[in-house]
Amino acid sequence: MILVQLTLAFVLEHPAITSTIAGPRTFEQLDSQLGADKIRVSRDVLDRVDEIVPPGTALSPRDAGHTPPSLTDPAWRRRSQNGAAGRAGSA
Repeated sequence: MILVQLTLAFVLEHPAITSTIAGPRTFEQLDSQLGADKIRVSRDVLDRVDEIVPPGTALSPRDAGHTPPSLTDPAWRRRSQNGAAGRAGSA
């Protein structure tokens, strides 16, 4: 798995993100992004990403503002693997 695939897989796994926009400029970039939807990132990897950049971290002051529950409640930060999928099914 390459970084762009990990990035897209991470975005696809997050239940608070409703769409993923990929913007390849070349066929090589497109080719590197294809298949990311089939990658399942383990909970350990997702947790490690959260350690590196904690959910809700504003890297730009312009991005500061409302913090939704999907960033503050760990159970809402996973689409599968006993995360938000379990919560959504019990609602």
